[in-house]
Amino acid sequence: MKLWKPLAVMISALSLWSCGSPQVLDVRPLHIREVGLGDSDDPMIRGEIKRRFHGAISMAEQGDRLGYTYTVLWNEASTSDAGQIVFEFQQASTGSRVKKMIQPISAGETSGRAEFAILGNDYRKGGRVLAWRCSLVRGGREIASRHSYLWQ
Repeated sequence: MKLWKPLAVMISALSLWSCGSPQVLDVRPLHIREVGLGDSDDPMIRGEIKRRFHGAISMAEQGDRLGYTYTVLWNEASTSDAGQIVFEFQQASTGSRVKKMIQPISAGETSGRAEFAILGNDYRKGGRVLAWRCSLVRGGREIASRHSYLWQ
C-alpha cells in the first residue's frame, strides 16, 4: 500500500520524459564494401546485408549490390502539400560535382520511407560517397534537413 506514491512519481516522470518532439527526418546509411557478411558483430547489420544480397546468385549480381544505400524516414504532419525528399551527394571521382536524387511525396502523406542507392556501376565509376545532404521540401520550402559531417 505504501508503494503507490513512488509508483505515481515514477509514472509521471516517465510520461514527461517521453514527451520529446519526434524527429522529422532520419537518415540511416548503409555501406556494403564487399560480398559476404563482413566482420560486423551487430546482428542487425548482418541481417540487413543478408537481405540486400538475397537472390543475387552470380558474382556479377552480387557485385551490382555493392555500394551505399540511404534509408530516409520522415514524419511531418504540419502541412498536407505535395513535396519531395531531395538527396544530394558528392562522390570521390566526380570532384566537387553535386549529384541529386529526388523522391516525390504526394499530397496528404504525413510520414513515409524513401531509399536512395548508389550501387553497382554508379558506385564503381563514381567511387565512395564523400558527403551527403537530405532535405524534406513541401510547398516550395525546406521543412527539415540532415547532412553528413563533411557536407559544406
